[in-house]
Amino acid sequence: MIAVDAMGGDHGVSSVIPGLAIVLKLRPDVRFRVYGHRDRIEEALSGQPNLKSAVTVIHTDKKIESDEKPSAALRASKGTSMRMALEAVEAGEAMAAVSAGNTGALMALAKIVFKTLPGIHRPAIASVMPGIKGESIMLDLGANVLVDAETLVQFAVLGAVFAKKQKKIENPRVGLLNVGSEDIKGPEHIRAAAEILKKIEFPGIFHGFVEGDDIMKGTVDVIVADGYAGNVALKTAEGVGLLIKHYFKESFNSPLAWLGAMIAYSSWKKLKRRTDPRLYNGGVFLGLNGVCVKSHGGADALAFSQAVLLAVRLARYGYIREVIEDINHVSQQERFLTPEVED
Repeated sequence: MIAVDAMGGDHGVSSVIPGLAIVLKLRPDVRFRVYGHRDRIEEALSGQPNLKSAVTVIHTDKKIESDEKPSAALRASKGTSMRMALEAVEAGEAMAAVSAGNTGALMALAKIVFKTLPGIHRPAIASVMPGIKGESIMLDLGANVLVDAETLVQFAVLGAVFAKKQKKIENPRVGLLNVGSEDIKGPEHIRAAAEILKKIEFPGIFHGFVEGDDIMKGTVDVIVADGYAGNVALKTAEGVGLLIKHYFKESFNSPLAWLGAMIAYSSWKKLKRRTDPRLYNGGVFLGLNGVCVKSHGGADALAFSQAVLLAVRLARYGYIREVIEDINHVSQQERFLTPEVED
């Protein structure tokens, strides 16, 4: 059972319900608890009898606005579709929650409802990034602007366990995002985190430092950064994607160009699918005692379905239990101490 906030995002029910229909075709055993305005949800379900039988609708006409400050959202969150979806997971009525709503409010509410896992200082937002050699997991993407070395180490553990579940590899390669690959480069907290990761046992293999161009190369399986650098990198990648899309459209401005495109149609179709950002939608809140996936606010049905499918995988693969075990193992190691780093 997946709890779904149907009121969040730019499109609300008009993206959520068609998105759930896509999920059901791929995972016919999944069931949904959908929170939002009953009339709008049932209207969207009216032409989809298979989906309707898989959905339980819980009515609320209260929602958290996309531009609402997290502090204000918290005060008025009781009875909103976002909070009710999270509370369903906490109550054991669902295995994971998915929302396309206000990111700051969702993180703040998830921390209150789920609470952080034992030993975790701060939760992080992680997502899948496409790459030449394969997909990578990247975190933190904006939940924590500034962090210390120990928190970066915890992010490495969270990301490694996520990669094991998402990519199904036993020992994910983990890299710290830095301004260079040499040991002497970068700010103190990143160098200190690297020294810790070189010494401890954790559910992955420490690769060392990686640079910005390694994100799309797929050099490592997990890229760890503070929220400031991670969010800048994410938004830059999104901007590059839009730029490439713009250039492609601009290039096909003549009949001859369109003829060439028709001849290479199958190749263009393959390229379009591989670079479609909708297929990478879904940011996971790692480090919480519950599974919560944040969909992009502007997600259409296909994009929203990817966020829900990600929630299904994490809920079924016992992600949280494994994180608890690995964090305890790391924390118990005597060497897990922030080392002195020379300037």
